[in-house]
Amino acid sequence: MELLIAIVSGFANGVFLRSLFVFSWPPVVFALLLAALFGTAAFLKLRLAYSLGAVFCIFVALGMVRAMLADTPLPDSFAKDLRHRVSYEGVVVSDPDVRDANQRVTIRIASGEESTTMLAIAPRHPSVSVGDHIYVSGTLAVPKPFADDSGRIFRYDKYLQRDGVRFLLNFAYLRVIEEAPWYSLPALLARIKHSFLDGLSATLPEPYASLAGGIVIGGKSGLGKELQNDFIRSGLVQIIVLSGYNVMIVAEWVMAALALTKLSRRWSAAAGAFAILIFVGIAGASATALRAALMAFIALYARASARTYTAGRALLLVVLLMLLWNPLYLVFDPGFGLSVAATAGLIWLTPIIELFLRIKNAFWKSAIATTLAAQVSVLPLLLYDTGNLSLVALPANLLTMTLVPLAMGFSALAGFAGMLFGAIAPFIGILLAFPAYLATKTLLFIAHESAALPFAAFTLPLFPFWLVLFAYAILIYLASSKRFSTTPQLRLEKKASI
Repeated sequence: MELLIAIVSGFANGVFLRSLFVFSWPPVVFALLLAALFGTAAFLKLRLAYSLGAVFCIFVALGMVRAMLADTPLPDSFAKDLRHRVSYEGVVVSDPDVRDANQRVTIRIASGEESTTMLAIAPRHPSVSVGDHIYVSGTLAVPKPFADDSGRIFRYDKYLQRDGVRFLLNFAYLRVIEEAPWYSLPALLARIKHSFLDGLSATLPEPYASLAGGIVIGGKSGLGKELQNDFIRSGLVQIIVLSGYNVMIVAEWVMAALALTKLSRRWSAAAGAFAILIFVGIAGASATALRAALMAFIALYARASARTYTAGRALLLVVLLMLLWNPLYLVFDPGFGLSVAATAGLIWLTPIIELFLRIKNAFWKSAIATTLAAQVSVLPLLLYDTGNLSLVALPANLLTMTLVPLAMGFSALAGFAGMLFGAIAPFIGILLAFPAYLATKTLLFIAHESAALPFAAFTLPLFPFWLVLFAYAILIYLASSKRFSTTPQLRLEKKASI
C-alpha cells in the first residue's frame, strides 16, 4: 500500500506542479537527481523511507512530463483565423447543451492535416444530434479565464481543453448536411438517452420530469435557475448532476440482479461491466462517471477472480489511470477532485467517525457517519472552488440518502413506461410513473424547504489554497494515525496492508 501511495501521490504532485507553473526540463531533471540521491541512500542503508522517496521523486518527474505532453499549442491552421468569421464542416461529438437562449454544440473539425474540437454557441434551432455531419459558421475565438463575482478565477480555457475543446465559435449558425449514420454507436446511445427523456416527459409533468432525468442520467437545464439554486443552497446539487453516486447505484443493482442468476461468477461480472459501460455511455462519459465506472470494474474483477477488493487501493489505481489518460482532470476539473475527495472520505474517514458516534441503531450510525465523512472531505475543495457553505447540507442529505436510490429506480421505470406506452396507452405510463412523481416531489420539497431556512447557506470570500492544503493535511493525519490506533480490527487491517 505504501508503494502505491508513493507512486500515485508522486505522479499527482508532478501533474499538479506542471499544471500551475509553466516550465520545461530543469525541474524534471532536479526531481530525477533527488530520486538518484534517495536511491543511493537506500542502496547504502536499506530503509523503506529512502526507497519510497526514490519512487516518489521518479513519479513526480513522470507526472511533470505527462502534463508537459498535454500542454499542446493551438493548431496553426485554425489559430491564424482568430477573431475572423469562418465556416467549416464537422461532426457533432457530444450531446448539445441546450439552454434557455442558445445551445452549445461540440464539433470535431478537420482542416488539411490538422484537426481540432470547437464549441459553437448557436441559436436553439435548428437542433442537431451526436454524429451529425454539419456546416457551421461563426466568429472564431479562444476561451479565456474569467473571474466570478467573488473574485475567484475560473480557468475556462483549461476546463474546456480537458475535453479537447480549443476554440469557441461565437454567434454561430448551424446547418445539418447529413444525419448520423445508423451504425454510429455514439449516435445510437444519444438517441436512447433522448428517447428515455421523452418518455419521462410523456409520463411526468415539469419540473418532475427534468428532476427525474437529472437523477438517472444527469442534466439540470430543465429545472430552471430557482430550483437549481435550491439544490445548491441545500447541499443536494450532487443529486441533479451525473455523479459517481449514480453509477455506483447502477453497479450495485446490476451485481445484485446477477447474483440471482445461474451465470458463472466471471460471466456475471462481464455482464455487469457491460451494463455499466452502456449506462455511462448513455449518460455521458464525464470524469466523475468514468472514475466511478472504473471503481465498479475493479470490484467486478475482484468478484470474478475471488480476490479481495480493497476500496482504497482501487481508488488510488483509478486516480493514476485517469491522470495518465488526461492530466488536466486534476487541476481543471472541479468535479473530479470533489468526487475523489468524497470517495476517499467514505473509505478512510467513515470508520473514524463511527467510533465517536454514540448511536445504537446501526443503520443511522452508518448513515450519519458516511454523510459526515463525505461532507467533511469535500468541504475544503468546495470552499476553494465556489465559496458555498451550506449549513443544512448534513440534515438534507440524511433525509434524502435512502430516497435517492428509490427515486432513481422509480424514475427509470417512468422513463421506460413512457417509451413503451406513451403513444399507445398513455394512462398506463402515467400510472406506472406515479411512484416517481411522489419520489421527485418529495426531493423537491426537501431541497426547497431546507434552502428557504434562515442562514441555510453562505458565500464565503476567497478561500486561500494554503488553507485547503492545511485542512487535507489534518484529515490525512487523522486517517493515517487515529484510524489505525483505535480498534484491534483496524490495527489488523494496517498489518495486512503492509
